[in-house]
Amino acid sequence: MWKFILRRFLVMIPQLFLLSLIVFALAKQMPGDALTGISMDPRISPERIEELREKAGLNDPWYEQYGRWISGIVHGDFGTSYTHKIPVSEVIAERIWNTVFLALITLILTYLLAIPMGVLSGRYNETWIDKVVTGYNYLGFATPIFIFALIMLFVFGFSFEWFPTGGSVSSKVDARTFAYYLSKFHHVILPAFSTALITTVGTVQYLRNEIIDNKFKEYTRTARSKGIPDNKVYTRHILRNSLLPIAAFLGYEITGLVGGTVIIETIFSYPGVGQLFVSSIGLRDFSVVTAIVMMLGFATLLGTLLSDIILSMVDPRIRIE
Repeated sequence: MWKFILRRFLVMIPQLFLLSLIVFALAKQMPGDALTGISMDPRISPERIEELREKAGLNDPWYEQYGRWISGIVHGDFGTSYTHKIPVSEVIAERIWNTVFLALITLILTYLLAIPMGVLSGRYNETWIDKVVTGYNYLGFATPIFIFALIMLFVFGFSFEWFPTGGSVSSKVDARTFAYYLSKFHHVILPAFSTALITTVGTVQYLRNEIIDNKFKEYTRTARSKGIPDNKVYTRHILRNSLLPIAAFLGYEITGLVGGTVIIETIFSYPGVGQLFVSSIGLRDFSVVTAIVMMLGFATLLGTLLSDIILSMVDPRIRIE
């Protein structure tokens, strides 16, 4: 197991190197540069902008710029945000925990919704329960998440006013109090629930198909022939084996949620990394944009590794050499 993990980490090094090349190349193809955002400020003269550009090395050849950038990343330095006037790591640190909290609550809600619906739909397939869940799945697959999020925001945020329409915490509460954490949960529940209602459909459909498939396996017929009650057959055999692939997809789910918060955070004005990413593109803050893309790429590779490890742990039939 440890040899496998070490080998996968070593394989991630060239993958991250290739990703950095692609990210840097795409950033260079974007109009403007890291100082384009502040060049719009009438208080800063063009001569001063050109002086800053020369000082930052933006006029150097691309390979020299890439060498400084990747060397800084290796040492944990993502550069300076010219828009925020502070290091990029500090800019991201102010937002990252909001995104992690949103992704965590969304993940919990996703599984709380998906597992019961998938189990009921698979166990009672071809019944009215299965038709209701299947109809929900079809509707979820056909609905773009940004459309559904806008509807949820309009109905429960603006019409009923049950939830806040922006921010991550109320400005009226003191930090580190019970009211503070309650306010953070109140702000996150609508974007998290809106995301979970759409992202859950894939897990529901997959679990339903797994349960239906396992109902007709030889080990299920053998268990029933021994007189084991039907409920135990489902809980100890069918459900246990059907949940194995779901557990293996946990790493991918986490990665997808962290990356998918870009749309949700923008719609709900939730101050996380996703909203920071969109605003940084508009402000031409390339240091922040490239750092976030590299961070999400690294999270994707870690999610893939996590899924492989979980699958090997929960399924004894799988051996990773």
